[in-house]
Amino acid sequence: MSKPSVLRRVMRAIWNGITRVRLVLSNLLFLAFLAVLYYIYVGGAPEPLPARAALLLNPMGSIVDQRVPTMPVQALLGESTPEDHEVLLRDVIDAIDYARDDPAINSLVMELDYLMYVGISKSQEIARALQAFRASGKPVVAVGDYYTQDQYLLASQADTVITDPLGAVALEGFASYRNYFAEALDKLSVNMHVFRAGEHKSAMEPFVRNDMSAGEKAVTRRWLNVLWNQFTAAVETQRKLAAGAIDDYVNGFPQRLAQADGNAARTALQAGLVDRVLNRREANEYLVELVGASDDEGLYEAVPFEHYVLRKRRLSLPDLSADQVAVITAQGNMLPGEQPPGSIGGDSLAQLIRSAAEQDGVKAIVLRVNSGGGSMFAAEIIRQQILDARAAGMPVVVSMGAVAASGGYYIATAADEIWATPSTITGSIGVFAAFPTFEDSLQRLGVHTDGVGTTSLAGSLRLDRPLNPALVNVLNSSVNYAYRRFLQIVAEGRNLPVDTVDTLAQGRVWSAPDALEHDLIDGVGSLEQAVAAAAGRAGLEDYETVQVELPRSASELILERLAERMGVLGRWAATPAAASLSSLLRPLTLAAAEMHQLQDPGHLYLRCIACSVVR
Repeated sequence: MSKPSVLRRVMRAIWNGITRVRLVLSNLLFLAFLAVLYYIYVGGAPEPLPARAALLLNPMGSIVDQRVPTMPVQALLGESTPEDHEVLLRDVIDAIDYARDDPAINSLVMELDYLMYVGISKSQEIARALQAFRASGKPVVAVGDYYTQDQYLLASQADTVITDPLGAVALEGFASYRNYFAEALDKLSVNMHVFRAGEHKSAMEPFVRNDMSAGEKAVTRRWLNVLWNQFTAAVETQRKLAAGAIDDYVNGFPQRLAQADGNAARTALQAGLVDRVLNRREANEYLVELVGASDDEGLYEAVPFEHYVLRKRRLSLPDLSADQVAVITAQGNMLPGEQPPGSIGGDSLAQLIRSAAEQDGVKAIVLRVNSGGGSMFAAEIIRQQILDARAAGMPVVVSMGAVAASGGYYIATAADEIWATPSTITGSIGVFAAFPTFEDSLQRLGVHTDGVGTTSLAGSLRLDRPLNPALVNVLNSSVNYAYRRFLQIVAEGRNLPVDTVDTLAQGRVWSAPDALEHDLIDGVGSLEQAVAAAAGRAGLEDYETVQVELPRSASELILERLAERMGVLGRWAATPAAASLSSLLRPLTLAAAEMHQLQDPGHLYLRCIACSVVR
């Protein structure tokens, strides 16, 4: 038998080499995959809890009702900042509740330097848990280098507040300022067309005005004052300060600071906002003595709350055979179809409500709403599903978060009861339609649009053509019909005359106390109280509270877990130049985001854009 040719032997050797390399790479990839799975589910597991420690409440980023999913590639390769991180409100509250009854936890320490945003509504719910923790006889201490206003509301709930000698308490009050683009759009020859029903429905003011209207200023000032009064009362009560002390501190801060020779920490101490001014070494010594234990590095012994709550939940799994109250979160802008967490999809949220109502053991539903609304079509899909659940005998209670306005209020009216936190912003009962056209912009570039259609309305919704007068009539009629329908839905849901609802509507935004006074809601309280109300309607005394979420595949769970683990180890590498550029472009990106969120098949929106200052 003749030998293979030299060329054939060379090609066979190359092919065999490629095969071996391919097998090696496949094995390496498989081993890497196993390593990733081990890292996600086993590696880095928390060590056993110490016999004596403080619960460390050190949230990073924003505290939210529902996390927005992070892509693993972004978590692995992106330059993360604390602003990118999100912490679940229920994780914070559950950790405090577990620690209250845990003999190994003898105190609670708040380190809030990396807390970027929580808001007064969520702070009030956390404060309830902190008060119960303190009532158990365990001390609460807040330690911070520099307290922002958001951080200080939580810190003020501590028995002892500590700041650094170079620290400060930065309070300024609440404000609602926005960018207005009418002149800019005019210079760009962009024509913005807005149709609205409701005297105070100001959702699109920034695109048609250069300033805030007088009516909008009056409404906004009203609810801002209600929230600020709640903030100052909470701090003054907990810190045992005279009424008006916080306003005096803010308004007289320049003079107070000058009298303290520019020492902001001493100014806060003299005003009674902090109890001790200690550097980090002194603060650690104080906490070591308080906790009565230290770690190998000489730091006070503490258990981070995120590790703690995960560990405790593994040890206290819910009894799935017990009666259950299902909690469903509806957070973000309302859009048609299916949407990921962080947005409200008409179809996806309706599916959640339907599956919860059909689930064995679920006896009542609490819908946690934190939304300024959005698509009217999406809101109607959700509202109908709530009504269907109630018709099947399932009690439904709405718990409003920081904001539940316009479309958020629209879906709430279908529930048996509506509860709001003391600082919830709600109402905004009104409708608008809006979209831009760019025919003048294109003509300036030498681009013209022409053609023919089979009817007077054909091609009317093209963004490169002037607005058809017939379409103007159509949109005005649609908006007015939608507004009348909104009024009727509220009247039926709240058992009020339509004329009364109309006086409360007109797009006006209401604070929770005002909404309660006008019968737009049933009670003011926390999510926990709303759950108790739902259980009462179902006749339950012993029950479990369960979170209901859309089912996820195994691959989605793995990727989510990987993103979370990578996020914890993320590098805070954003440069000052990048941060400055981001801040400079923020008005434009926000405006573009608002326009992008206008997605409704009928171009009708139930949205309170002004409420975006409250999250």
